[in-house]
Amino acid sequence: LAAKNTTNPRQGHVLIAMGNQGLPTRVLAARLRNRWTYVGDGIAPGQLPASRFIRDFRFRRIAADAALYAVVGNPVIHSRSPVMHNAGFAALGLKAVYLPLEARDVGDFVAFARAMRLGGVSITAPFKIGLMPHVHVIDPLAKQVCAINTITVRDGRWLGANTDVEGFLAPLVRRISLEGARVSVIGAGGAARAVAVALASRRAKVTICARKTDEARAIADLVGGSAGDFPPRPSSWDVLVNATPVGSEKTPGTPMGNVPLDGAIVFDLVYAPADTELLRSARAAGCQTIGGIEMLIAQAER
Repeated sequence: LAAKNTTNPRQGHVLIAMGNQGLPTRVLAARLRNRWTYVGDGIAPGQLPASRFIRDFRFRRIAADAALYAVVGNPVIHSRSPVMHNAGFAALGLKAVYLPLEARDVGDFVAFARAMRLGGVSITAPFKIGLMPHVHVIDPLAKQVCAINTITVRDGRWLGANTDVEGFLAPLVRRISLEGARVSVIGAGGAARAVAVALASRRAKVTICARKTDEARAIADLVGGSAGDFPPRPSSWDVLVNATPVGSEKTPGTPMGNVPLDGAIVFDLVYAPADTELLRSARAAGCQTIGGIEMLIAQAER
């Protein structure tokens, strides 16, 4: 509802956009100078319960001049990132807020980011490659991976980086020396590419295993590795990495099917649910396991 007489400070306005894409208009009530906002448990698309407004977004701390940060993706409304970053902002006493932005496409996000003077953004699927042409500077690691997962804004310039590589390595190198280790990576998408680059930087023997053999060979060639069977054969790996969405809440199951798990470590990049079918099978087989939440936290810290 928009009031006709905006000169009367006692009248004001309430500007609300509907749907998941309209979530920022609900959370940024102070920044938009809305008289009030709406919350509710699934009453309307994009509407969240008051408990999440207060806990996840620290709603009472959002001032009109709060700096704005976000994670962009589609879908992204249930991302864990806002919980982590808003807690960090609160702990450091920063006047800032971090939101999930469910963009229709790259152009949709770029228009919003510039209009709202976004201070920085985390990037998830499907925009890690598509946003690269809109960035002024891309760091060398992101160029090698051919994907960015972070944009920092400095004096109006967009700086692209990739923290997935370090985020992936952090929990793994605490458990095993990667030099010479046989690592089979399941998948041939952007996540598999970042994982392969990370492993090659530690001189692991990388094998890419995917249904799309051409994509698997392309990643293997990039890092001096090889393309292998899908799913990986028993006794062919020391570390197994699932870089596919199989096992997630939207795509349940396991990428290994009934193939025995007999290596040292199984690392599943899926973080929702925290305990996937692959991880449960790996523990039952006596493997060490690493869940995707450890990578999520490590790359978020960076």
